[in-house]
Amino acid sequence: MKHLRSLREFIQELEIIGDVQHIDAEVDWNLEIGAVIRHSYDLRSPAPLFTNITGYQGTGFRVLGAPGSLSGPAQPLARIALALGLPADATGQEIMETVVAARAAPGVPPVAVDRATAPCKENILLGDDIDLYRFPTPLIHGNDGGRYIQTYGMNIARTPDGSWTNWSINRMMIAGKDTLACLIPDPQHLGIIRAQWAERGEPMPVALALGVEPGLPFVGALPLPEGADESHFLGALFGEGIEVVPAETVDLLVPATAEIVVEGHIAFDETVLEGPMNEYPGYNAFESSLKPVFHVSAITYRDGAILPVVAAGPPVEEDHTLTGTMHAAEILYQLRKADLPVASTWFSFESAMHWLIVAVRADWHDTLPIPSSELAQRIGEVVFNGKAGFGVPKVLLVEDDVDITDVDDVVWAFATRAHPEHGEVHFPAEPHVQLSVYLSEAEAHSYRAGKVLYNCLLADLFEHKDRPVKGSFEHGWPIEIQKRVLSRWEEYGYR
Repeated sequence: MKHLRSLREFIQELEIIGDVQHIDAEVDWNLEIGAVIRHSYDLRSPAPLFTNITGYQGTGFRVLGAPGSLSGPAQPLARIALALGLPADATGQEIMETVVAARAAPGVPPVAVDRATAPCKENILLGDDIDLYRFPTPLIHGNDGGRYIQTYGMNIARTPDGSWTNWSINRMMIAGKDTLACLIPDPQHLGIIRAQWAERGEPMPVALALGVEPGLPFVGALPLPEGADESHFLGALFGEGIEVVPAETVDLLVPATAEIVVEGHIAFDETVLEGPMNEYPGYNAFESSLKPVFHVSAITYRDGAILPVVAAGPPVEEDHTLTGTMHAAEILYQLRKADLPVASTWFSFESAMHWLIVAVRADWHDTLPIPSSELAQRIGEVVFNGKAGFGVPKVLLVEDDVDITDVDDVVWAFATRAHPEHGEVHFPAEPHVQLSVYLSEAEAHSYRAGKVLYNCLLADLFEHKDRPVKGSFEHGWPIEIQKRVLSRWEEYGYR
């Protein structure tokens, strides 16, 4: 495991594999940056690093777009893998197993370091010097309600009794030079902690850390149980605690290498208009609403600070890669805890988090002689009853002869193996997020909707000798012919 301890170390690793595009031409923060990021997703281009931003020349400030999205075809999961300490060419299954192993390990708490050496303390703004517009926060989408400074940072908050610190990602829009509008859904952990402060009639102390070490946004997307500290999980992943330093004006520890840290309190009795802002299903948003106000009491930042930015929308972007990767890993952990014969799990990023793929071992029917419909029911109950399954509307259940990280393989298996009449297992009125566009108004408001598992299993339908085998390159030709073709590929004239 290679622990990249800062965003800058992460960028250096991306540069080694050619996965950063330095953009020295002038680019406008007003929509142009967002459009470049969006188009880079569509092309799976290197992550754009903007160095010459309209109105911010001479400040040294930069913007990194698409920090956790997919890379080119040679190493499509490179940004995910590097962030989690793996080689750039790690497979999806290797990523899953790495996260699940850390999930089962004891947590490792952060390590406090001297503030005098902490890069995030190189510049400190207090009082009248506080100005959020000092940074080149882009207006990302044409329909956005404002400039969103928080699309890929960590919101750090602690319960009033000090027993639980939560690290999460929730969007925040600049409302004024020293205020932010915050999306904090009540059921989420940040909302639960805020409610505890509100019960006391007090604003919630909070620190917003932007441009953090690359593993932190991923653990911020991991649906750990209530009371668990995400920073401890990252310590378990790397076998060492992350480095933290006390904030200036709130009693919280913040990442020492963060590019920007915004400190303050989120009001319990004051709101401001927030939104619209596009979300992970991939459609333009047009509604705004009143949200809690974040009053800023301090800003600290590194020289030449780098602001990471996500342009949420259709797949594939960070809403899909972060949440998809970490929620799939948590579901895999829970399915194995339930002693189910599950080989792996994966969210189809291309489905905008609407397809969870679960692969069971090919020998599942030998070790668990029950009908596939019963196994499907058991798996669906674990998935849909857990926190990680809250946003999962559809599960595709396959055997592990299918590469569940390959959307082409998944579509092929789904289309050819799920019976159109009795291949579905329905789960009515399950807890569900509000954001799926097909929901009725009643379903959206109640946070409940029907879910489905598509049974694509074959093992209980055929004797061993009769089971269908994929007629692929690997399964349709002798090994010696495969090796000959691969060794002569360029000789045939292919590049």
